[in-house]
Amino acid sequence: MKNRRIVLASRPEGEPTPTDFRLETVDLPPVGEGQVLLKTRYLSLDPYMRGRMSEGPSYAPPTQLGEPMPGGTVCEVIDSRAQGFAKGDTVVAFNGWQEYSVADPKGLRKLDPSAAPVSTALGILGMPGLTAYAGLLNIGQPKAGETVVVAAASGAVGSVAGQIAKIKGCRTIGIAGGRAKCDYVVNELGFDACLDHHSDTLAADLKAVCTAGIHVYFENVGGKVFEAVLPLMNDFGRVPVCGLIAQYSATELPPGPDRTPLVMRAILTKRLTFRGFIVTDFASQSAECFRDVGQWLREGKLKYKEDIVDGLESAPNAFIGMLNGRNFGKLLVRF
Repeated sequence: MKNRRIVLASRPEGEPTPTDFRLETVDLPPVGEGQVLLKTRYLSLDPYMRGRMSEGPSYAPPTQLGEPMPGGTVCEVIDSRAQGFAKGDTVVAFNGWQEYSVADPKGLRKLDPSAAPVSTALGILGMPGLTAYAGLLNIGQPKAGETVVVAAASGAVGSVAGQIAKIKGCRTIGIAGGRAKCDYVVNELGFDACLDHHSDTLAADLKAVCTAGIHVYFENVGGKVFEAVLPLMNDFGRVPVCGLIAQYSATELPPGPDRTPLVMRAILTKRLTFRGFIVTDFASQSAECFRDVGQWLREGKLKYKEDIVDGLESAPNAFIGMLNGRNFGKLLVRF
């Protein structure tokens, strides 16, 4: 069989460009004993992939040049030589930006297509949902009556984190890019307010709505959003650091004065807790998360939005657009 895949063609300097990716067709290896042949149905595009394109040290090894871009997928089993998996099964895998793959069954998770749309296994009932659930509840530890601010509030992670904060009885403020996203966050997701990070008066706008300060800040962005939040953090505030998308493609330190002393002074005098985390830190909570999130979905307490593009060829431009905030909801490629 032939397999089409998109590989890393070059390491980007700054923001990725389409030439950093290459679409190629290769021979697919035969299915060995104990393996399955998977056909990709949905591919998840996520901000962490930008870090995997670079060679510097990180929590995961970089993608090698000429290798397929990594990514979570929902796949159909079209041939199986593995016990417990049959042709026609739908599974969650991590076979990256390609149409087919031969995989070992370890790490595959079977899906019940009748329980929920299978695409949600890459979003609210998948890695992004677990990221929001575990990061907010373990590190943010929101308490009823507190103010929680969520960056990238219309995205796959931020939207879930903010809605869970509301379920826990918090006043929840979102920050998103553009009026349409902010309207969605308030009118559809039920946040108490949402501010446009493009505003020249973001810091003042945030201060005006956070009259009791900020108890929890769910960090997805960094940059000027973090600068607006930090002065408003209350004593003993908690900051789960999930992502820093504003800085992923930076090639040098930002201009201006060194703000490190201000950050460190705030951490000291306000006794703030900052903790970076990776979703795999909380893998043991997956079953608990999907049970709770699934229940909240059925009760109508959680909503989600998907941004779907069609065809493997669409992945590079869609990914580049996501890094610049052009997606609206969980970004997926449909095959």
